[in-house]
Amino acid sequence: MQTKALVPVETIEQKILLIRGQKVMLDRDLALLYGVDTRVLNQAVKRNLKRFPSDFMFRLNENEAIGFSRSQFVILKKGKNIKYFPYAFTENGVAMLSSILNSERAIQVNIQIMRTFTKLRAIISTHKDLSRRLDELEKKYDNQFRVVFDAIRELMTPPEPKHRRIGFL
Repeated sequence: MQTKALVPVETIEQKILLIRGQKVMLDRDLALLYGVDTRVLNQAVKRNLKRFPSDFMFRLNENEAIGFSRSQFVILKKGKNIKYFPYAFTENGVAMLSSILNSERAIQVNIQIMRTFTKLRAIISTHKDLSRRLDELEKKYDNQFRVVFDAIRELMTPPEPKHRRIGFL
C-alpha cells in the first residue's frame, strides 16, 4: 500500500551532505524532518550511545561546523556562535535512529530517508557504470570519435555551484 510522502524526496536529497567522504545528515535536519527539537533528538542519542559507533555518527569539528552555522547575525563572526557542534549521521546511523525514536512520523520519515539513500546509491552506481562503458568504447574506437567522447564526458561532470556573495562589495 503506497501512502503519500510526509516529506518530499527532493527535500531529503538536499539535506544529505558529503562530509569526510561520507554521505551524512545533520542532527538539526533530521530533527526538523522528524518533527522534534534537535535537543530532544540528541538527548535520545546520548541515552543510547552504544547504538551509535563512530561509523554511524560523528560530531563535526570547528572547521566543518563553520559552514553550517545557525546564526545570520551580522555582528557575530561566522561559526563563532556555535555552542554545540552538530552530529552527522551516516546512512547506518539514520537507520539506527528509527530504533530510538518511536513516533509514527519518525518511522514514516525514516522509511523515506532510507529510500532516498538507496536511490542516490543507485544513481551513483549507474554513473560509474556509464563512465566505465564509455572508457571501453573509447578504447575500442579510434580518434575520429574523440570529439564525441569529450562532449559526453563534459556533460557527465556536474557544474560547479555558483556562490553569490551577500552584502555590499
